[in-house]
Amino acid sequence: MTQVFNMADLSTTSPEVILSLVAMGILALDFIAPKGGRDWLGYLSIVGVLGTFIVLIRQWGVTQSAFSGQYISDPFAFFFKIVFLVSAALILLMSIGYLKSERIDKGEFYPLILFATLGMMLMVSAVDLLILYIGLEMMSISIYILAGFMKRERRSSEAALKYLLMGGFSSAIMLYGIVMLYGLTGTIGLREIASMISADTASNPALILGMVMLVAGFGFKIAAVPFHMYIPDVYEGAPTPVAALLSAASEVAGLAILMRVFLVAIPGLQDRWTLLFYVLSLLTMTIGNVVAIAQSNVKRMLAYSSIAHIGYLLIGLVAGRELGISAVLLYTLIYAMMTLGAFAMVILLCVGEVKGERIDDFTGLAQRSPMAAAVMLIFLLSLAGVPPTAGFVGKFYLFGAAIERGYVWLAIIAVINSAISLFYYMKVVVAMYMRDLPPQGLTLSSSAPLRLALFVTLVATIAIGIYPGPFLELARASVAGLW
Repeated sequence: MTQVFNMADLSTTSPEVILSLVAMGILALDFIAPKGGRDWLGYLSIVGVLGTFIVLIRQWGVTQSAFSGQYISDPFAFFFKIVFLVSAALILLMSIGYLKSERIDKGEFYPLILFATLGMMLMVSAVDLLILYIGLEMMSISIYILAGFMKRERRSSEAALKYLLMGGFSSAIMLYGIVMLYGLTGTIGLREIASMISADTASNPALILGMVMLVAGFGFKIAAVPFHMYIPDVYEGAPTPVAALLSAASEVAGLAILMRVFLVAIPGLQDRWTLLFYVLSLLTMTIGNVVAIAQSNVKRMLAYSSIAHIGYLLIGLVAGRELGISAVLLYTLIYAMMTLGAFAMVILLCVGEVKGERIDDFTGLAQRSPMAAAVMLIFLLSLAGVPPTAGFVGKFYLFGAAIERGYVWLAIIAVINSAISLFYYMKVVVAMYMRDLPPQGLTLSSSAPLRLALFVTLVATIAIGIYPGPFLELARASVAGLW
């Protein structure tokens, strides 16, 4: 009898096993615990994430596989798992005070965050399209539920329904693409698919159609134009920590598996998919930035900002090779930190009737709390790519990779888009520094976990901007064995 699961498999998947046990344990505790506050479940979830992180660190620099080679723990997966776990811990810190202030302090919120993170970890380690799809659906279903958590607000229910419908539609398109690849190659393993695609089959119309379906499916998951239409409404209607999860982790996870699938499974069609991503990059960063100018809601503005940043990240995929892909990895880390910081600032202003979601809610913040205004300023400057912030460093390497590979015009358009983004970020800065504090004053959240999340994201944003070397080396080491 063949042994399906052995100790080597357990060693490879130990971080995922621990996180799943923590998530299920917290669900059980929520069910049996007496009624009352659920803050302690949030803290317990953070401990579980930290425990998973410690176990994961042991896998640094080691490449090992599980389930007959269908699941792999390699430096590429390790890098993104670090990003996901750090993001999850920060989002949990942001959520504890927020759930109380919004009176949605329900225990199941925390394990859903953990299950979404688990799905991301499964996705990024999958070298089999079936496991990849299972991880994708685990992440997506968790976020569908989280998006509708504010049941008293109609916009939250609308956001969840819209995300469910569009997410289901995109998953179906992606599944059709997977089925077509399987039908043509007879396998769902990424490297096996690559070996089955020869120079003769690369021009097969069915294969090209399958590739296009995968691009469309992934396009929905990463919110690339023209597959982005649902994202602003979902960001606005979902609880703010969930919007942060979507922006800093979910879209990054989609980009990670997109890179693994296209670089590993279908490099034989690279000329074709490079052209597709070139066009998507141009459209995504341009439309994201231009439409963001008209927004008065900070969460919608950050939604369009995230769309634009996906456009920047696609530049690295277009550039390809180690230089471009390592720049993508570096920028995903930077993007996660500065975006989470910006959303944490929105939550900081979420007190009572003020939700911190409108640009006007930031009016006079510099008078009320100069430190809070300075922190938000740093995050916004980093998002715009102003030196010496981390955002500038990330864009420097991304655009440099494009120029190195001959995509000069793509880099020029990206620089122009960065200049455009400065305009709408400065609308918040003007409200903070150049308008008087309203007569009713401005109250800030006193949540200690939230302030810890702000501190971590601020330090990371400044540190990577001033001393990017170690982070760049980590990114380069993480892509070395991808091909």
